[in-house]
Amino acid sequence: MNLYKFSPSISLSPYVREYMIIESENGMNNTLIPDTYLVLAIRLNGSIVFYEGAHTTTPSLQIISGLQNAARQLSYTKGTSNFLIVFREGGLAAFSKMPAHELYNQTVDAGNVFSSELLEAFTEKIQEAATHAERAKIADDFLQQQLIRTDNDPLIQRAVQLIQQQHGIIKVKELAASLHISQDPFEKKFRTYIGTSPKKYASIIRIRNIIEKIPSYTSLTDAGYEAGYYDQSHFIKEFRAFTGQTPKEFLRSPRRW
Repeated sequence: MNLYKFSPSISLSPYVREYMIIESENGMNNTLIPDTYLVLAIRLNGSIVFYEGAHTTTPSLQIISGLQNAARQLSYTKGTSNFLIVFREGGLAAFSKMPAHELYNQTVDAGNVFSSELLEAFTEKIQEAATHAERAKIADDFLQQQLIRTDNDPLIQRAVQLIQQQHGIIKVKELAASLHISQDPFEKKFRTYIGTSPKKYASIIRIRNIIEKIPSYTSLTDAGYEAGYYDQSHFIKEFRAFTGQTPKEFLRSPRRW
């Protein structure tokens, strides 16, 4: 699998983290673990199948995925390639009035969020582009046309920053108090912009922080303790729900995207 990354223009960087192109030269299976970003994906070649138990789903050409609460299994056919727009936390609000929480645990046709007509034209240009750098420029132009606001909510951005600084080990009540806002309106606003609750977002940050550091730990017990899990069985249960595997199984498995 080949992975290419491009930065958005400076004017879009507050809302868009990066553009990515993922190429699968050979057919392969993959596991997607939850992350904190919403993603718009355009299929350039090949096909993808999502697996949910005994059910399979073939996504449309243009899809947008919200934040997920568990790992997802999928497979790529030989020669599959996809162009991804990876939004920053709260970034979708700059381009769409759809509350991000409506996409939670969902992967839907991107026409539910953006104009189908504009998406078709955008997809055609992306597919016909000669280079990946050209595709990134086309994505920049498309998003500039979709821009409906140029301000990020400062309270939500500060909340995200604090959760990240604490590696997800933070209590929502204390977080809201530090931001001088009542917990209920804070949680509602957070879900609208980020796509899930502050507690769930913190959980994603916490587990992903463990995953990044796993190779450096002398024991998985230490990893759980450092992440605030003082009950090892609870740590393993939550890790399995998040990744589909126990920590030991995860260590032995191939890298995921």
